[in-house]
Amino acid sequence: MTTVKTIISAVDVEARKALDIRPGDIVKVWQKIQEKGKTRLQAFEGLVLSRKHGKEAGGTFTVRKVMDGVGVEKIFPLYTPLIDKIELLRRSKVRRAKLYFVREKAAKEIRRQMRRMLTIDKDQNTDTRVVAKETVEEKKEEVTA
Repeated sequence: MTTVKTIISAVDVEARKALDIRPGDIVKVWQKIQEKGKTRLQAFEGLVLSRKHGKEAGGTFTVRKVMDGVGVEKIFPLYTPLIDKIELLRRSKVRRAKLYFVREKAAKEIRRQMRRMLTIDKDQNTDTRVVAKETVEEKKEEVTA
């Protein structure tokens, strides 16, 4: 009696199981997108924040990237036929299983950059940040004198 091997999906399950995607990796995920009856490939490159449910059928991984100053996250099922291929670009050593703290860290960095931006007074057309620095330096000199 011969056994018949049934293929349910077009995904190479063994190859996807062999992929060792871990949090901290930079990956490029090639996703199939259908538009007007045509299928094209679109790349989504970013940092792997988490990996859930291991190598089982419902396994997923979360990828985050920043586009135009806005953080974008996508959750990809590991065995979906909509993913053409997954490229591992860079691997980083991390000390956490889930890197969700990167979201707050990125937001904090953006706020810091916004503070550094020059604020210009519309009426006087002067840089208020520079004026504030000068007044602080003057007060320091008064205290030391």
